[in-house]
Amino acid sequence: MIVRHFLHWVRTAPAAERADATGALARAYLYSDLSADDRIAAEGAMIMLLDDPSPLVREALAQTIAAAAEAPPAVILALAGDQPEIAGVVLERSPLLLDADLVDMVAAGELALQTAIARRAGLPRSVAAAIAEVAPAEVCLVLIENPEAEIAAFSFARLAERFGHLAAIREALFAREDLPAPTRQALMIRLSRTLVCFVAERQWLDEERAQRAAREACEKATVTIAAASRGRQLQALAHHLRESGQLNAGLILRALLSGNFPLFEQALAELSGLPADRVAALLHDRRGAGARALCERAGLPASTLPAFAVAIDAMHEAGFVGDPGGAAQLKRRMVERVLTLYQDASAADIDPIMTLLRRFATEAAREEARLFCEQLAA
Repeated sequence: MIVRHFLHWVRTAPAAERADATGALARAYLYSDLSADDRIAAEGAMIMLLDDPSPLVREALAQTIAAAAEAPPAVILALAGDQPEIAGVVLERSPLLLDADLVDMVAAGELALQTAIARRAGLPRSVAAAIAEVAPAEVCLVLIENPEAEIAAFSFARLAERFGHLAAIREALFAREDLPAPTRQALMIRLSRTLVCFVAERQWLDEERAQRAAREACEKATVTIAAASRGRQLQALAHHLRESGQLNAGLILRALLSGNFPLFEQALAELSGLPADRVAALLHDRRGAGARALCERAGLPASTLPAFAVAIDAMHEAGFVGDPGGAAQLKRRMVERVLTLYQDASAADIDPIMTLLRRFATEAAREEARLFCEQLAA
């Protein structure tokens, strides 16, 4: 009876009053103890209101029922196809929409609708993947800043590939704790190249010095990223470094002298093709022959093998317990030990390695002094 009176009244009522009454009808459908006949009548009235010429009425309906799991599916689907201001409300909130519905909406390319979908709580990986693949930068930024969005590793990589040159996207990606280590490292490399170009263009440094400084900073940051990675994340990072040509002797030696033995093991496993447990067994062989054979199989330059041998022996003897900086910073004691034991070798062969070790020693001394001063000031 109430719904019948509503249907008679709504034909002549002003738009604003119709919108208020529509919201009341929708709330009654969701929360009141209606009889079965009244619920059927109320649902029919809401379906009829989908044809109301005023967007105020349809928006009131959408605002009321969008987040309700008990809303009539036919009404939700119709509102999802309405004008963007109305459809966006449903696309952002409704639990009744299937992943396939959302992917189709993303593919349609309507910016406002893509943005609404990117804001959804608990956005599933399949929909996030569609946004990462086709949506423009502003929508992808909303997706990245949505803490409840489930984003797969390949979608993170695609976002970095498409928009890693944009500072806002890059910063938002860096801020996500679930950003995969390979993508974090790739973004860091991209940022370093941008900075090198910026510094060189302004002639603050010549390009060669800027590139060397950036390369060393990237290697240091890579070890830092690896120190926070475990299991498959570390494996993926080592694979990414090899595929991108960054898994070289300098980076591997830095990892070892930083006490990051997991990265050192994983790097050798990646380069040698041996299982990680086999690599670990060879490296922990105190006789040293297994470690040398492993480094040779990994393709490390012959001139670097003595340095690795000395570093591995020193690690076996003293370990890294008690050194500051965790597994992300060069250990001054270890670097100086390797430098001392290594400097009696053939000068012709070791000159580049000696130069590298001296740079490591300087960096380690500065880091140790900085940490000491920070602790003293605290």
